[in-house]
Amino acid sequence: MTPSYEDVIKAQSMKGKDIRKTPLTYSPSFSQLTGSEIYLKSEFHQKTGSFKIRGAYFKIKSLTEEEKKNGVVAASAGNHAQGVAFASSLEKIPCTIVMPKNASPAKVSATRGYGANVILEGNNYEESWAKAQNIAEKTGATIIHAFDDLQVIAAQGVIGLEILEDLPDVEEVYVPIGGGGLAAGMLIAIKTKNPKVKVIGVQSKSFPAMRESLKEGTLKSVGGNRTIADGISVKKPGKITFEIIKKLIDDIVLVDDNQIIKTMFLLMERGKMVVEPAGAVGLAYLLEAKPSPGKKVVTILGGGNVDMYLLGQIVAKGLTQMGRLVKIFILLPDRPGALKELVDEIASLSVNIVEVVHDRLSSNIDAGSAGVTLSLETEGKEHAEKLIEHLKNKNIKFTVMT
Repeated sequence: MTPSYEDVIKAQSMKGKDIRKTPLTYSPSFSQLTGSEIYLKSEFHQKTGSFKIRGAYFKIKSLTEEEKKNGVVAASAGNHAQGVAFASSLEKIPCTIVMPKNASPAKVSATRGYGANVILEGNNYEESWAKAQNIAEKTGATIIHAFDDLQVIAAQGVIGLEILEDLPDVEEVYVPIGGGGLAAGMLIAIKTKNPKVKVIGVQSKSFPAMRESLKEGTLKSVGGNRTIADGISVKKPGKITFEIIKKLIDDIVLVDDNQIIKTMFLLMERGKMVVEPAGAVGLAYLLEAKPSPGKKVVTILGGGNVDMYLLGQIVAKGLTQMGRLVKIFILLPDRPGALKELVDEIASLSVNIVEVVHDRLSSNIDAGSAGVTLSLETEGKEHAEKLIEHLKNKNIKFTVMT
């Protein structure tokens, strides 16, 4: 059994004031970079910072009064947890969320902040899911699955309706895929209203479970390598979502972490948008592959719940990828003026020194020498290459660390 188009319409009619119709914004910057006409569907503007609230809200609103009395339980390390917790608070029903022990403290705190009883159990999602099932059996609570659920899928499909309302002549839509709830719902909505619109799923290269399952024609458990896109790090797709996606999807493509990092950085700098890794994968593919020249393209920015420590790394790595942050190590004679001479050469090319680390004591530094590590800000790769060539011409011995 799969959701129908009528189920999507029903979810749209029941969303109430708490579920927002998120902006669909034309981006001149990303259009220029990709050669397409790029529109960004900003689901990170939802309450709780993710599209996940749509499915959780409709599922919980659809429960009977008896089911509501018994409460709900879910397993999640992030966005689904917050969505279920917030939706439960609106309905004033008991809510238990099982999260892995290594879940982000910020996400645990946010989930508790919406009124949920949070249980830290297991070292990964699978172990937390087993605990959630155990709680449901003992208490009679209804399990709110993150993606493989009829109401959850239908509610995510409302995003597709909103896109067609705001941009009727859209030609392609790029959507993140983990377990497949978002893609399945949007496929039902979009392909029913306009089958000519291409819908392309985007997965992390570390967790290509849906793509590999489609290749094999059956559900496969795939992946497990580390990735920053934890929101789509699903080893095995859902049964319901697989059947829908198998029939309706036009293609599934893959991106890696480097592409995601660059895209998150550009979203912050060019778009003034903070988007989490899993939410940025569609745009990451468009920026890398440039697959749709001249076409009207929508990509879903699925969420904006980024760990602040990760965000700092994204900025640093993004600057490095674009050649705007260069780190070099130089062994200087330990004499007055040696560092100034080096700084003068760097300054002559209008390169900004961000950080200086001066080291005389490490075992790899010869007596009478000083090791200097410099973090340098440049305008881009061309400027960085000009700096490196200049230092070589001055016979300055250095090692490029990034």
